[in-house]
Amino acid sequence: MKVTRMQVVSRGLRNRCPNCGGATIFRKGSPFEVNKVCRDCGLQLERDEGFFIGSMSLNYGVTLVLYLLPLMVLAYKGVVGTTLAIVLAGVGSIVFPALFYRSSRSWWLMQYYLLFPLHLPANSGKGHGGDDNT
Repeated sequence: MKVTRMQVVSRGLRNRCPNCGGATIFRKGSPFEVNKVCRDCGLQLERDEGFFIGSMSLNYGVTLVLYLLPLMVLAYKGVVGTTLAIVLAGVGSIVFPALFYRSSRSWWLMQYYLLFPLHLPANSGKGHGGDDNT
């Protein structure tokens, strides 16, 4: 394989195209708009509705586990007051997913190509693999 699973993980964690490693998943100047295809290698980034729903579910799960659950434990233990915890939960349940949006979209692509690396054009002979050696 030209693109290894480790490269897919490395690129996914850095919000890079899983095929070529370019910073081309998101449109420049738009924090929430995903390109339909990678402008460097032509990989289709917007595959179908499942990709949006999958990344949204990932974002929701990470928000629950990494933000809301610790906040609930802190409130339960009395480290933060109940009113403050409710306010932080309300604000954070909007802000945290927005901040994590790019990573959740990239991580969902990473998960897909980690399981199916031969679907990458670089690995199937339908495109190039880029030149980053991560």
